[in-house]
Amino acid sequence: MDQIVKSGAPADSEATLRLVTGAVLKLWDVVDDLSKLRPQHTPHYHVTIFGSARIEEATPAYEAVKQLAAELAAMGCRIVTGGGPGLMQAANEGAREGAPDKPEASVGIRIDLDFEQHVNDFVGRVFEHKTFFSRLHHFILRSNAFIVTPGGVGTLLELAMVWQLLQVRKLYGTPLILVGDMWHELVDWAQRYMVDNGAGLASGVDMQIPVVVDTIEDAVHLMREHHAKWLAEGQPDGTASE
Repeated sequence: MDQIVKSGAPADSEATLRLVTGAVLKLWDVVDDLSKLRPQHTPHYHVTIFGSARIEEATPAYEAVKQLAAELAAMGCRIVTGGGPGLMQAANEGAREGAPDKPEASVGIRIDLDFEQHVNDFVGRVFEHKTFFSRLHHFILRSNAFIVTPGGVGTLLELAMVWQLLQVRKLYGTPLILVGDMWHELVDWAQRYMVDNGAGLASGVDMQIPVVVDTIEDAVHLMREHHAKWLAEGQPDGTASE
């Protein structure tokens, strides 16, 4: 007896795979469309601070990032991190110190990992993601500026994604500030092997996208300038107010 196939059902596994793949791609199209709903001037200025989860409390790096976040929060910025330990916790702790009456100024965008279960104690508002891809997208949608502090492979991934989006102008007018010697060396390496050797792998202007600074104070100075500009642009009469 011939096999009976219900009307509309896929005939084989290959057809099923094509159907599922097509449905998933359509879902990504929906996500792309929804991302365009972000207003040109967001209600609050968010600064994402990327950095290592492995830095211990009370170390110079931890205290420096805490100071950075505290100054930015006192300025009126909301601080966004991955919500975990290390320099993420330092930034959230600094945000709570800089804006003690505004717990919502300390934001954590978490990823569900078996070895990293808990949101740090200084996060006032938390978002949870199952995948790195959706989490990175959330960072991009929420942030008016990015500051990259010392970190490992995860921090490098986050830096590279923001840099590339600025390169192709999917993001624009968004500061990307790198703090510390390790980032000087990274940008120098990219300049040497992508531009200076004639390989044509990138343009000289691409190397100017990340601004590398030596100190927290330098980063705060750049952020004050951009934050003031953002405030002014959000007011019809050009006056800056929070």
